[in-house]
Amino acid sequence: MKHLPKHLQPRWRYLAVALETWADEEVTREPFQRALWYSAQNVLGDTGSAKLDLSVLRFEFVGNNGEALVRVRRGEVEDARAVLACLDEVAGMEVGLRVVGTSGTVRACEEKYMRRGPIEPDQRHVVFDGTERPALVRNGRVDIGTDNPTGATTLDTDN
Repeated sequence: MKHLPKHLQPRWRYLAVALETWADEEVTREPFQRALWYSAQNVLGDTGSAKLDLSVLRFEFVGNNGEALVRVRRGEVEDARAVLACLDEVAGMEVGLRVVGTSGTVRACEEKYMRRGPIEPDQRHVVFDGTERPALVRNGRVDIGTDNPTGATTLDTDN
């Protein structure tokens, strides 16, 4: 089956949602997704709910705080925010929700509004090829400042 041409493919927006519950309660992805669908159906009806096409792409919950990445069709963000505002219970547990931000890509949404921000590089001087040189270190990767920038790992350098 062929893909649709780019101009016919659906366009999406991504909402970063912060969740909060009481201290002894735990929320998981599946009940949150189900509660989101039911809330959309109650607020907008069957056709409005289908038009939004809400789905939870990422979900993380630790302690009594969590965050979710919710996908919605472009042009339907305000309705999706209304649905989230009406959601106060997930699987019988009270939850507080707040839309932190909206973005056009998953990556931008994660970097701007969620804990998965851009990786801050660490500037160091490393010994490479027998001489000390400036380098940027990120997650075990090293970008060494030479005439031609060189990529290495921490095992390749004497630090």
